[in-house]
Amino acid sequence: MSKAQFHPLQFHPETGEPFLRLPSPYDNIILTPPRLSDAPTVVAYMNDPAVYNWLEGPPFPYHTEHADSWLAMVKEGTDAALQELERLNADHPEGPLRLVSGQPVRMIREVRDDGTDLLLGDVAIVRERWPDVEDKEVKVNLATPNAEKTVGDPSIIWCIGDYLASSHHGRGIMTAAVKTLLHEWGIPRMGVRQVRVETFTDNVGSRRVFEKLGFVVEKTVQLENRVLNSGRKIDGMVILWWKAE
Repeated sequence: MSKAQFHPLQFHPETGEPFLRLPSPYDNIILTPPRLSDAPTVVAYMNDPAVYNWLEGPPFPYHTEHADSWLAMVKEGTDAALQELERLNADHPEGPLRLVSGQPVRMIREVRDDGTDLLLGDVAIVRERWPDVEDKEVKVNLATPNAEKTVGDPSIIWCIGDYLASSHHGRGIMTAAVKTLLHEWGIPRMGVRQVRVETFTDNVGSRRVFEKLGFVVEKTVQLENRVLNSGRKIDGMVILWWKAE
């Protein structure tokens, strides 16, 4: 049966797992769905200060039950995207491509010469939730209508969240992963037209990734009493935007 609606995904010839391959020279890196077996590796990364110091959400210290819960949650999302693609493919097996509400792949993996792979991190396009806004009512009034907009609405504001194993920092992998996900999936398959991202003011590496991809700094938001679960105080966030031409 044709898999036209799954384009541009590829499928592992033995497991059937879908994936997106990054372009050369990163063609040994793929994006796949999460696997529940990823938990031990996720735990290791979330307890690495070179990773958790740049993330606001994860608990600290990070335990196996945290990884299990997070993986189950994100897997529910990628499973839903795959099911949506299955339905679209049944209804429109020869195309044209239809927009979908989410992404079926997000976990960054390095494929080794023997065919096994190593989890390196995560990259996801989600609807914006305004983490820099400290007034809860204002945050809800921004996020709720944005979340309720229908698939393909060009006014939806999206955000990108990501992390990468510290062993692979500084190699250009995250830049390639974000670019691939945005341009190969987000724009053509989800109808993404504008993206707002936030980086901690001292996270120069993350800001550089987005600026390389054409994101433009809008402003710096100063934060009061913002402390990560690890205890690190955050002074502010840099807000960057990408908008389709």
